[in-house]
Amino acid sequence: MTSDPSRHSHDDRDAMNEPREQPVSLRSLLERDGFAWLAGIEDTFVTAPHPTTGRTLDEYELTGHYDVWRSDLDLMARTGVRAARCGLPWHRLNPAPGRWDFAWCDAVIDRLLELGVAPVLDLVHYGVPGWIEGAFVNPDYDRHVEEYAARVLERYGDRVDAVTPLNEPRITAWYTGKLGWWPPYRRGWRGFFTVLVALCRGIVRVTRAIERTAGVSAVHVDAADLYLTEVAALRPEAEQRQAIGFLALDLVTGKVNASHPLHGKLLASGVTAAELAWFEEHAITLDFVGLNLYPLFSGKHVVARGTSSRIVMRYATATVLERLCELYHERYGRPILITETATEGSVARRQAWLDSSVAAVGRLRARGVPVVGYTWWPLFALVSWAYRQSTAPVEKYLKQMGLYDVVPRDNGELERVATPLVERYRGFAARGGDAVGPLSQQGARAAGGGE
Repeated sequence: MTSDPSRHSHDDRDAMNEPREQPVSLRSLLERDGFAWLAGIEDTFVTAPHPTTGRTLDEYELTGHYDVWRSDLDLMARTGVRAARCGLPWHRLNPAPGRWDFAWCDAVIDRLLELGVAPVLDLVHYGVPGWIEGAFVNPDYDRHVEEYAARVLERYGDRVDAVTPLNEPRITAWYTGKLGWWPPYRRGWRGFFTVLVALCRGIVRVTRAIERTAGVSAVHVDAADLYLTEVAALRPEAEQRQAIGFLALDLVTGKVNASHPLHGKLLASGVTAAELAWFEEHAITLDFVGLNLYPLFSGKHVVARGTSSRIVMRYATATVLERLCELYHERYGRPILITETATEGSVARRQAWLDSSVAAVGRLRARGVPVVGYTWWPLFALVSWAYRQSTAPVEKYLKQMGLYDVVPRDNGELERVATPLVERYRGFAARGGDAVGPLSQQGARAAGGGE
């Protein structure tokens, strides 16, 4: 199902043909007051068929992006962004051991650069090629992902300057190791920690490959949640959940030692002391911390349930963005990118979150927290993950969270329809750093700028 590019207005096509500025270098954001506006197209890739429905979850396929990628990228450029998170379908690039096919990605990356949009390559987004048996717990997973990264960097390292080794290690481990929804279908805390450790070993190896590539930075992206409770007896649980939220970045930066609050829980869940020592010995330095946060999901509240407790999500204000950015900067001391944010629902609701979250970024920068970029994600509607285990048509699972809506037509096509948010976002992007105000001297030094 695809959309017809000819449906877009002449005004849109004229705007796409305007002269393009040069893509923004993420390294330039380390200069004082550097700021980037980004966008991205949802790129979840879980290509193992569901055991009951036989369905897979390849967002590019479900939304028709593989077919209309060129017009999709033109619509992205219409927003005025000069950088974009660009997901690579590993399962298509590397369909069998030793076999590589870069043709589709070559064309996409070439087109982005023609449009003046710098690709921030997203290497792994929840799934691996089917030939890697056991997915992330395959004993050679870290070697496979390192080889994949090396191939990508060899091909594109002179044309891109930023790469995300793996999107959302905590959420990946949750769905593949705790809930057992996706390969390798582990369940429970033991499964969660087993998968997370494997993911993080891969992240370290990929980061080392990035470090060997001149001019390329790593953007380490994880989901950011703020755990709160109003019940004093539940504060230890809220604190432990917050620590789990930090765990992936703590592991790769070598922070998990005997004094770490999760050290005992990790050992009790089957992670060995030798595995933890490996991370201390191979600790990496973070170039950028990327935070994915949503008002729908990022406000987590620990509440009492009888004699136990449960986690509930409450729609958050932009305060959650401010607090999370502060927490991550306090912990890691590195420049921060908002790598995903949006909300679902009416255009008015989406615009309210856009405006309030951008204002929050401005307040952070004024206080010296080096937030150096903002990404509205997704650019278009996405397909809910529930699609994979369901039987209803894809149209039933469209979540309108984008600057553009995706609208099903009677002929089966999915049309991209611009909302007023496109021009709103374009206005922010046109103003660059002025839209969020200057970064304080203290923050500029923390981000690598200053005197």
